[in-house]
Amino acid sequence: MTARMTFLLCLILVAPLTTTEVVSAQIAGGDPKRGKAAVERYGCAACHAIPGSANQGSNVGPPLYKIARRAYVGGVLPNTPDSLIRWLRNPPQVDPRTTMPNLGVSEMDAKDIASYLYTLD
Repeated sequence: MTARMTFLLCLILVAPLTTTEVVSAQIAGGDPKRGKAAVERYGCAACHAIPGSANQGSNVGPPLYKIARRAYVGGVLPNTPDSLIRWLRNPPQVDPRTTMPNLGVSEMDAKDIASYLYTLD
């Protein structure tokens, strides 16, 4: 198989995926289903509007949809999976002026939450 044929085959296989699915899949070990459960467990909807959550009026923090389309995480880090995971683990360490508290999010939970957030549109 030539390099061109390999490239075209890859395009065909990846083309049906949306940007958010590709980004979510890039988070090694992250699982969007576990991430949704973690978002509920950590009480994220107390401060953020989240699609599908009962508390859509929350506006202390930004809404948590269309994360994959944003340029920055927390207004300070480039929007990459690693940056989002870093932010989720300890926001005040990244930006001491943030109002988002350190919730003690584990590395695994941060990967799962990031995977989930990248699926929200």
